[in-house]
Amino acid sequence: MALLEVKDLEVYYGVICALKGISFQVNEGEIVALIGANGAGKTTMMQSVVGIIPKKSGVVTFDGTDITKTPCHKIVKLGMTQVPEGRRIFQELTVYENLMMGAFTKNDQKQFKDDLDKMFDLFPRLKERRNQIAGTLSGGEQQMLAMSRALMSNPKLLMLDEPSMGLAPILVDQIFDIIKELHKAGTTILLVEQNANKALQIADRAYVLETGSIMLSGTGAELAQSDAVRKAYLGG
Repeated sequence: MALLEVKDLEVYYGVICALKGISFQVNEGEIVALIGANGAGKTTMMQSVVGIIPKKSGVVTFDGTDITKTPCHKIVKLGMTQVPEGRRIFQELTVYENLMMGAFTKNDQKQFKDDLDKMFDLFPRLKERRNQIAGTLSGGEQQMLAMSRALMSNPKLLMLDEPSMGLAPILVDQIFDIIKELHKAGTTILLVEQNANKALQIADRAYVLETGSIMLSGTGAELAQSDAVRKAYLGG
């Protein structure tokens, strides 16, 4: 069953068409990767789906509900959260305060404490730094905080925009291990990622975006073996 379905999505910046009628879906329980070069339209797609960027045309359906014109803050309450490119944590707040902000849709204090404990189990480094100002964390720690902040809302769909960007290889491996762990625990994930090799290794299905259009789709394994994908994105 499709948890997220995007049909014929078009987005313009002025007279420039950034997304050219793209269609894709994310089924419940999947990791779906959207790969492509820098400037292909990946972040634009993500931001248009969650209502940050207006759509010129197309339909977005989430969990059976048409959310094409739904405001961003209401989409979060429906169960879709995004970890944006560049993390966008609250730099001046502590780790704990950032996590509190992630739970703004919830009013149950016991649930908040249980969710906080889960995040600290998943990201023990954040537990050690719970009272530290978020802007003083390392890049990898900030990415962990951005992910855990999103997870505090207990999303049905977690959307990750370039989670490996700017991280050292050892931290990239760690972040992807966490993504696999989240998926194993039952979280549906849409992963937008420039590191095609890492993304295709963990994706159930994947789409290739080029200059605002989806050019290829298939399972992660199929695209990893595609000559076109290997030549363009995998260094072979």
